[in-house]
Amino acid sequence: MIGIKAIGSYIASNRVSNIARKQDAGKDEAFIRDKIGFESLAKRDAGQETSDLCVAAHEALKAQPAFDGSAIDCLIVCTQNPDAHGLPHTSAVVHRKLGLGHDVACFDISLGCSGYVYGLSMITAFMAANSLRSGLLFTADPYSKIIDQQDWDTELLFGDAATVTWLGEEPVYRCRPAMFGTDGSLGHSISVAERGGRLKMLGSNVFKFSMTEVPAQIQRYLEREGLSQDDIDLFLLHQGSRFIVDNLARKLGLPPEKAPFEAGQTGNTVSSSLPLLLENRLSSPPARILLSGFGVGLSWATMALESLIDTHNTTRG
Repeated sequence: MIGIKAIGSYIASNRVSNIARKQDAGKDEAFIRDKIGFESLAKRDAGQETSDLCVAAHEALKAQPAFDGSAIDCLIVCTQNPDAHGLPHTSAVVHRKLGLGHDVACFDISLGCSGYVYGLSMITAFMAANSLRSGLLFTADPYSKIIDQQDWDTELLFGDAATVTWLGEEPVYRCRPAMFGTDGSLGHSISVAERGGRLKMLGSNVFKFSMTEVPAQIQRYLEREGLSQDDIDLFLLHQGSRFIVDNLARKLGLPPEKAPFEAGQTGNTVSSSLPLLLENRLSSPPARILLSGFGVGLSWATMALESLIDTHNTTRG
């Protein structure tokens, strides 16, 4: 069975304080802390490419004692902000920088905040279909490449980070089948209109979609999978803002501890927000986690993860 074995991450080391910029942004401190939720944002160094963020996340993964980089036979990068103009594909650039062998399947997928759920579904199916045994799923979307620093509707939200999820046999978590949704008619709600342009976002559209389509899909997913909310130990929701996470939790009737907001010092890291949340749970894995990613597209996706390791590190069977 192919599933999640470990996660490595890299959060850009530079920090920009939203609190310090509150007057420039025309916001008060309570709004930044309680609504946006991002007190500071992680920002990449000038010249630091998407592939560089991926390589830094891989360095963290290499610290895992069981990780064997020589066995990698699949590498996928989820990004909508690739190196240069996307030629060659960023996964090939990462492949070169990691010095991997030639017998490795490499490709990119272009998705934003739903990308981790899509990516898990794609890489597990791709590996199983092609008898691959050890794969890497990278997420890296440095939105600092496309942000207008004078647009406070976006400048206060996004941080730069990358993650890499190692998938293979004898995993910590298996991925149950996912559920997906798309509304391309609202794609203009989070968009870059032209090559070299800046990100524009219609916040009211995004919030309304987050409060309607996302909880409805979560409920349909639980029904389809024969699960109740009580069967889920932890709901990991895309960290779009504290306001969105808190209101989604209330909409679903969840206590705050079951739907945490933990991005206050990093910002919305797009496709990396879910694996950053999940990374901290792998050492003592909850039995069942629900992932919900939603955003650019508009796109949304839900997946349940089931632990194959009990608290005493023995296989459940």
